[in-house]
Amino acid sequence: MNHETWSEAQAETTVTVDGHDLSLAYRDAGTGEPVLLLHGIPTWSFLWRRIAPPLEGQFRTIVPDLVGYGNSDRRDGFDRSIRAQEQVVADLVDRLGLDEFHVVGHDIGGGVALRYAAHTEGRVDRLVLSNATAYDSWPVEYITSLGLPKTAEMDEEAFRAELDRAFVDGLERADPETEWIEGMTVPWLRSDGRRAFARAAVATNTNHTTEIDYGAIDADLLCLWGAADEEQPVEDGRRLVEDVGGEVLAFDDAGHWVTEDRPAAYREQLEAFLSG
Repeated sequence: MNHETWSEAQAETTVTVDGHDLSLAYRDAGTGEPVLLLHGIPTWSFLWRRIAPPLEGQFRTIVPDLVGYGNSDRRDGFDRSIRAQEQVVADLVDRLGLDEFHVVGHDIGGGVALRYAAHTEGRVDRLVLSNATAYDSWPVEYITSLGLPKTAEMDEEAFRAELDRAFVDGLERADPETEWIEGMTVPWLRSDGRRAFARAAVATNTNHTTEIDYGAIDADLLCLWGAADEEQPVEDGRRLVEDVGGEVLAFDDAGHWVTEDRPAAYREQLEAFLSG
């Protein structure tokens, strides 16, 4: 599936963050137990292109673009932090009438999932985290360097080179697909993209994961981790399992973009865990 087809399949709703009504694009397909898949920075829901569609035969998959990302609201004037995205998740699942569901989170999407799971009881059944932001391991230098006013004024060619570097360097495979690079970068290459990226980058806040009471999380946890990731190391997954319980499965030949490096193995482990 290419990024145009993915975008065409998205629905739209309104969520409220700190009093701001914001448009939220999301994919909702399949039937069965609901599974919410949350992307991180600097991605959008297309991150799950190899994971969500195959799940649809067994699960209802709900895959939003977090606010400030992809096809969701990206204008100025609202918070894009993990704390704010937790409000987005809370509002979305309530609007969809979901009482209990599974959550899969990557990067800051994992941080959002951790906050939501720690602040609710009995809502998140099974929790899957992949190369997730937790504790104080983030933000990384690449993101903070672009969370500056100069990013909005950056030369388009230089900005595109920075984006390409992120989506290539985070892979272990030597032959990234053109559709992966194009699909990941296309939302940021729109006229408001550089400004939106700067706003998202500057909103990263370590305090939003250091303040989590990890022991309050009652979900069953599985960490599916790309072990070659130096920025969000697999040691964080092991620490999460010590605090929450659960299991870590590390893919030695996968980096930060584990769903792209090892999609088949990732799907197999994910489906087995969600199916109990």
